[in-house]
Amino acid sequence: MAAAKAAASQDRRRAILDAAVRVFANRGFHACRVSDIADEAGVAYGLVYHYFGSKDSVLDTLFLERWDVMLAMIAEVDATEAPAREKLRAIASFIVESYRHDPDLMKVIIVEVTRAANSFGQTHLARIREAYRRIGEIVTKAQENGDFKSEIDAEFAAMAFYGAIEQVLTGWIFGLLPIGDEHYERAKWQVVETICGGLEVGSGRPDGVRTDH
Repeated sequence: MAAAKAAASQDRRRAILDAAVRVFANRGFHACRVSDIADEAGVAYGLVYHYFGSKDSVLDTLFLERWDVMLAMIAEVDATEAPAREKLRAIASFIVESYRHDPDLMKVIIVEVTRAANSFGQTHLARIREAYRRIGEIVTKAQENGDFKSEIDAEFAAMAFYGAIEQVLTGWIFGLLPIGDEHYERAKWQVVETICGGLEVGSGRPDGVRTDH
């Protein structure tokens, strides 16, 4: 009996989160109210407050759930013996697949949190930087192995890598880039090729570009 009650409670909580994704994606976080989430979820107004306390808490939960999954995935990939290029491709694939399977959630995370120069962006800045740090570690290891150029700052490379993926997702979100399975697969390859092509030892360097710090 207790197990069934707990399961029902978790189902209601999940239904509220799923409803919030749809509302935030369609109306924007700041334009909607807690009552809009409740109506979309088909639950009483007070139930949203019972589980989350505020609209802000709902957004925080949506972001942290997905971001922590990504951080765990990066750590898992980095623990393998795969070449850096393959690790970065796995990360790019994970993010693109996240968009493919739940574009509304990715829209909310990008538009309302990671690209927001407001309280949400600042609140989660340390968590966002954690992803850059872990990707940077992949670059650093490749530099130490002699696979990537040592003169390129690893943190800069990590930000360029994630920024490229985020920009592609933004293009899909706002209809600036074509969508579909073929485009998703090509995007994974293009991001990795663009970044790794500039990082890998042996790739060209334009004349006159300084490499000293």
